[in-house]
Amino acid sequence: MSVPQVATRVSPRRMAVVLGMLEIFGPISMDLYLPALPRLATDLRTSESLAQATMSVCMLGLAFGQLVVGPLSDRLGRRRPLLAGVGLFAVLSLVCAVAPSIWLLLVARFLQGLCGSAGIVISLAVARDLAHGVELARLLALLTTVGAIAPIVAPVVGGQLAAVMDWRGIFVVLAGIGVALFVLALTCLPESAPPKSAGREFGVLLRDRLFLRFLFVNMFGGAAFFTYLASVSFVLQNSYTLTPQWFSVCFAANAVMAVLGAQLNRALVRRLGLVRMYTVATVTTALAGTAMLVTVLFDAGLVAFLIPLALLMFATGGAQSNGSALALADHGDRAGTAAALLGTSLFALGPVVAPLVSLGGAGPLSMSLTMTAGYGLAAALVWGGPRR
Repeated sequence: MSVPQVATRVSPRRMAVVLGMLEIFGPISMDLYLPALPRLATDLRTSESLAQATMSVCMLGLAFGQLVVGPLSDRLGRRRPLLAGVGLFAVLSLVCAVAPSIWLLLVARFLQGLCGSAGIVISLAVARDLAHGVELARLLALLTTVGAIAPIVAPVVGGQLAAVMDWRGIFVVLAGIGVALFVLALTCLPESAPPKSAGREFGVLLRDRLFLRFLFVNMFGGAAFFTYLASVSFVLQNSYTLTPQWFSVCFAANAVMAVLGAQLNRALVRRLGLVRMYTVATVTTALAGTAMLVTVLFDAGLVAFLIPLALLMFATGGAQSNGSALALADHGDRAGTAAALLGTSLFALGPVVAPLVSLGGAGPLSMSLTMTAGYGLAAALVWGGPRR
């Protein structure tokens, strides 16, 4: 078998566009049909909690799939696992579209997540192949900006699609997006890492105490963020009586805030340093979550609720890229496996926490309280951690 040619000179902006588009499996798997979640629950005669579980099982698939695809990409190269995952994602989207029951839909969503994990983990691994340190953080900030097109556009498009088609039609649209991304990966993504013999990558990573700290920060932050994803449509549409279209506008506005945060981070990280920027951004998420909880406790209304939520999204735009750059700094030779553990930690608690906090109905209090706790624990770990 011939060894794939390794990319040695690639434009960072071009790669950010390609990798950002390939990283959108997570957002498009959830954001596009967020406005249709209440209707899905009605059509399949199921509860809000089980409807939200269609997101949770997809998150689980996205998490566990990375543990397989990441090490495979270290061993086989990046392209082949990526192409297989993208192609199967498109097929499973069609299976979701024809699912006759909530139970079959849950199985299909889990498998869809398994395949979609290829885009998330391999995008981060390729970025580490091409850059490290501050330059990696800047590349990831660009990637975040491109990838944020999906959460900006997807809920808006989803809200409009929900007005003209049911949730099954939205999954057909997802299948079409999967086909388009397969073509993009096939034609535009060069191989960035040659195949190599398998080693003991997991053992090396799990013995690195600093890397473990980043995993726990990701875990708590991920639980908070996915609680937001799973609850926000019910909170804004049911508790604050927004229409699906206005909900989509609010959701997209928060995604814009994340983009602005990523770009501010990219502009300042060379001057202020990775650790300082990472610490400030993570602590800000905890403070914003606390402010959001206060507005709920004092029943301050929709606008007061949305302002700290927007600040929280702004801070996450800088926290994620800096955290990934720091975590991958010493692990370029095993970037696929390291990216897999980082990605899995992000999804580790969210699929469990999000449905549990909504068992009594998804509301502003349960959402804000859970997000404050998650981001608070993450900030405590970052603030109390080593400064190297």
